[in-house]
Amino acid sequence: MTKSTKNAAALSSQPESFEAASAELEKIVTAIEAGQMSLEASLSAYQRGAELLQYCQSKLQNAQQQVRILEAGMLKNFSQSDSNER
Repeated sequence: MTKSTKNAAALSSQPESFEAASAELEKIVTAIEAGQMSLEASLSAYQRGAELLQYCQSKLQNAQQQVRILEAGMLKNFSQSDSNER
């Protein structure tokens, strides 16, 4: 498999987890900011970064929804006296 074929396969693959996607996104940002990539490589990296960002945002939205469901009926306003009780 050539390097470009490996990159194309990586671009279309789904991340293992939120953490893996975030780490890959950080690497992409660092590589693009270094300015050492060709135009084609930069465009491919940008596309992959956009896919990873969408994946991460979706995972975060799902997690927020799960927290809302878990806390349904248990939410209350925070007051200074609440923090003193602990």
